[in-house]
Amino acid sequence: MTDTALESLYAYPRDRTWVTANFVSSADGSVSVDGRSAGLGSPADKKIYLLGRELADVVLVGAGTVLAEGYRGARRATPLPIAVVTARGTLTPDLPLFTDTSVPPIVITTEAARMPPLPADVVIAGEQEVDLNVAVAELAARGLHRIDLEGGPRLFGTMVAEGLVDALNLTLAPVLAVGDASRIAHGPVVPPVGLALESVLREDDVLLLRYRRRNSG
Repeated sequence: MTDTALESLYAYPRDRTWVTANFVSSADGSVSVDGRSAGLGSPADKKIYLLGRELADVVLVGAGTVLAEGYRGARRATPLPIAVVTARGTLTPDLPLFTDTSVPPIVITTEAARMPPLPADVVIAGEQEVDLNVAVAELAARGLHRIDLEGGPRLFGTMVAEGLVDALNLTLAPVLAVGDASRIAHGPVVPPVGLALESVLREDDVLLLRYRRRNSG
């Protein structure tokens, strides 16, 4: 496919707030190898990962993923902010997220979190736990309607439980990772959420799957 056709296929709906989760998984359901998703990566997966960022207004990610994956801030020509969810205040101002960026990140946290002063737009969205409905509403209030959810599994699972995930882009890596790694989503027990398959792309043995939640507009 041409880049233009790929962008059209993966484009966000207009005129509404929309959350698309982007994940890679092994064939046996592992979300990582040796603790990092990069162990499952491929050129095709990287292309879709970068495209997800290019099409979005903001990247939404949990603090655990920021620390495990060594997240840096946004550095593209038209930078999009990184919004980090942390209920416990585990972020420090010396992280690359804050020191290597061209736009201040957004930190979504709680009243109970104890953090040092951060060079960020800090949003309080709950007392003890982050209210993700408030988090999404705060992003939308900032004009950030196209939300690229990059992880981790706990944040993804909780977003699903709250009915906040509209679509899933899933790269299926042709490996059996075994081990004790997490699946791509875990969290509160909820009834299964139905998905409609929107497209399937293949590059060599890698499958690129696009799903939409069945009751999403």
